[in-house]
Amino acid sequence: MKKVKIRSEFFVDQANNKTFFRGVNLGGSTKVPTKPNGATFLKEGFFDPINVSFVDRPFPISEADEHFLRLKKWGFNFLRLLITWEAIEHGGPGIYDQEYLDYLEAIVKKADEYGFTIFIDPHQDVWSRFTGGDGAPGWTLELAGFEIKNLHASGAAFVHNVHGDPYPKMVWPTNYQKLAAATMFTLFFGGKDFAPNLKIAGVHIQDYLQDHYINSVLQVVERLKKYDHVIGYDSLNEPSNGWIGVADLRQNHSQLKLGAMPTPWQSMLLGDGRHQEVEFWSFWQFGLRLSDWKTVNEKEIRAWQKGIECLWKQQGVWTLDDKDNPVLLNPYYFNEVAGEKVDFSSQYLKPFINRFSQSVWKVDENAIIFFEGVPEFSMAEWKDLDASRMVNATHWYDGATLLTKKFNPNFTMNTDTMKLVFGKKNVKQVFYSQLNTIKQFSKEKLGDIPTVIGEFGVPFDLNNKRSFTTGDFKTQVQALDLYYQIIEELFLNSTIWNYTPDNNNERGDLWNDEDLSIFSRDQQNDPANIYSGGRALQSIIRPYLRSLTGKPLKQLFNYHRKEYTLIIEDKNEGELVIFVPEYHYPRGFRVEFSSGDWKFDTEKQEMRVTYSGSEESQILRILPK
Repeated sequence: MKKVKIRSEFFVDQANNKTFFRGVNLGGSTKVPTKPNGATFLKEGFFDPINVSFVDRPFPISEADEHFLRLKKWGFNFLRLLITWEAIEHGGPGIYDQEYLDYLEAIVKKADEYGFTIFIDPHQDVWSRFTGGDGAPGWTLELAGFEIKNLHASGAAFVHNVHGDPYPKMVWPTNYQKLAAATMFTLFFGGKDFAPNLKIAGVHIQDYLQDHYINSVLQVVERLKKYDHVIGYDSLNEPSNGWIGVADLRQNHSQLKLGAMPTPWQSMLLGDGRHQEVEFWSFWQFGLRLSDWKTVNEKEIRAWQKGIECLWKQQGVWTLDDKDNPVLLNPYYFNEVAGEKVDFSSQYLKPFINRFSQSVWKVDENAIIFFEGVPEFSMAEWKDLDASRMVNATHWYDGATLLTKKFNPNFTMNTDTMKLVFGKKNVKQVFYSQLNTIKQFSKEKLGDIPTVIGEFGVPFDLNNKRSFTTGDFKTQVQALDLYYQIIEELFLNSTIWNYTPDNNNERGDLWNDEDLSIFSRDQQNDPANIYSGGRALQSIIRPYLRSLTGKPLKQLFNYHRKEYTLIIEDKNEGELVIFVPEYHYPRGFRVEFSSGDWKFDTEKQEMRVTYSGSEESQILRILPK
């Protein structure tokens, strides 16, 4: 490959120079349209997937200065900027929303004025808004034969817009296992193997879907390639294997079991208009448990369009006997191809990421590709990656807190082993181990590429929204401080989930009752105060190392004492830059450093330190005056 100057210089160690980024996902409500209001608690206009607009997501251009200034002041210099496939191509295959693309370019251009580095995230959760999430246009489901108006009623998906309130907390990820989303991901990644005869206009549906997704992203790449501060593109947010690799269709293999949990075989029957008694899972004191069996699709509504037979029946997965009873012919259909067991990560996800990368690089050879694996699967080893143009952007969450909306520093569930963990030290060690594993995988299994924790965060509606009544976010402060301590100890780049400009206490981030935004108008008592509206800022706004020449050994911030400590190895002369927020040091700060000179840029809130070489490691401390 021809050597080119690439934007990954922002991440990669070059001439022993390291740069670190503190970022945020912008923003949570970008998943839903502005016109009509796509907030998931609303049903009006939901089933008109063509006539929508995502212009003004994440915020109107008239508000851009306000939000960018706030994020800059809070110490962020890196944005994971969300878009969706639906926002670009909702009008139909090949019909691109030019007004939205114009708006997106204007927002990106504006961000440059505030010094932000950006990577674009084509976001999705459980495939589409019409399958309980966000991402793909409605027409993708219709091409596969689904009737989108029937998906919720048939049990093929659990959709907030149709179900209404109250919406069960964190039930949306279970859609990954249900008929609609599982079918679409199976077709998107492995349709040629599992639905070989399904073609659209003579093109196999796997290629058709991937082509349209990639071409939609390329519309954005064409617009943004001239902006140096846009360094790259995520290949696909939180991809799913669908049913590829499911060992037995008669069993539920999902790690997360919550609410109605049909097996894949039951999901096929539900979609065919046959009611089923399915497992029903709920929270209890120490996790999730099978609490009941419930009948789903009592009205026997079909998920498929009138006159269209179940896709998986067409593929010979199941049939009817002479008494019209369904018979499962091959419970192992998705686990084998040509007699060999499948491996989703290496056989399906990896080729897609390669295809996506090559397509983007034809338009912008300098673009970095950010990618991630399926949360429940091991990522494929991939040592032939172009380390100068690829970044591991795996997500990490404290699963117990995310699901239960309760944080206890002395208790968690180790999602790797599905075992309970007790004790503050042990909890921190589990989190450290998980994050360090992500970093080491990048180094040892992915060709020594950089790592960015693409998402992490905490629900702000913990404990039945108690903080909104009391105004006290100390529990969220405690949780986020713990997460940031580990991120800083590992010197990881990160983008916290999320900043939602139109968040409110009643409806959170406007999507499936999630509320992880670090900002809300409902907490904004004084619009003139740049910190007003912030949540848990004591742990979010913090000193951190932005760049250095040399080797960082340790950094730590104690927000109670406002004390920041950095230990470096500086055998040669060099310099380092630290973000020092006035938020924690309104009356100024003092610096303890044995052999270096420093100066402070008040506007940037940056301290630049120059030092001469030393054979011993040096300790730098920042404390309040």
